[in-house]
Amino acid sequence: MALITKAKFEAQKLLREIGMEDIAEIPMDLLAAGLNATLIEEPLRYCDGRITFSANRSLIKINSKIEFPERKRFISAHEIGHHRLHKNMDLPPDTSLTLNVIEGAEKHLKTGKQEVEANQFAAELLMPSSIFLRLSKGKLFSPQLLKDLAFRFKTSLTATSLKYVEADLHPVCLIKTENGNVKYFKMSPSMKCWLGDIVRLPPPAQSVAMEYIQNDYRFLYNLEEKAQSIKKSVWFTVREWEEDEDFYEYCIPTKRYKSILSIIWQK
Repeated sequence: MALITKAKFEAQKLLREIGMEDIAEIPMDLLAAGLNATLIEEPLRYCDGRITFSANRSLIKINSKIEFPERKRFISAHEIGHHRLHKNMDLPPDTSLTLNVIEGAEKHLKTGKQEVEANQFAAELLMPSSIFLRLSKGKLFSPQLLKDLAFRFKTSLTATSLKYVEADLHPVCLIKTENGNVKYFKMSPSMKCWLGDIVRLPPPAQSVAMEYIQNDYRFLYNLEEKAQSIKKSVWFTVREWEEDEDFYEYCIPTKRYKSILSIIWQK
């Protein structure tokens, strides 16, 4: 399990202050109001959210054009993280680049540690580790488990999957592809595989991700069939003394953003 960072500690502290185990049923604007912040939705150009500090309150704006409510909740929690952690700092508007949940992606995407901290705060606020572990520890890993957790916490499947990988509950690798190239990856510490330098390159020709790209991000499989059987060597380096083992690759394509989340694990 990852160490408790300042941002995660602050999220846990906030939950204690409001006397709630988690906030899955709390509207984000109501939560913000109780924290001396005003949260509104309005059309924003070129950004997903922004925060403005004043002497007494913060004003949080969320892009009303965002399609998915789970994403709006994460962006709202991210901005509340700025409100709790970074008052009176000069912060740039938050875009899809700064709202990656993972640590270290693209050298923090050149946005500074404040964005990483706001992401850590948001993930812990929306998916408190104590509850997340209680609901997932000891259960057989499957994409359905991730879907159930995402439904429980009202979070996106991407954010939920990243939280699961960070918790290291099962050897899993996540690979995000956008516009035909790998954008980032994250592996559970217990997954002892070597990926090599894949960032900014197309996914392998035999990967399920490439199959989706070649089919214009259309859904190709239903239910259990979505977890396609692949060989370890499709994505990972297999040394001459190692066996080319059987793995699964489960892909979540989003045609609108030309993105694919690949979830890969050993059979």
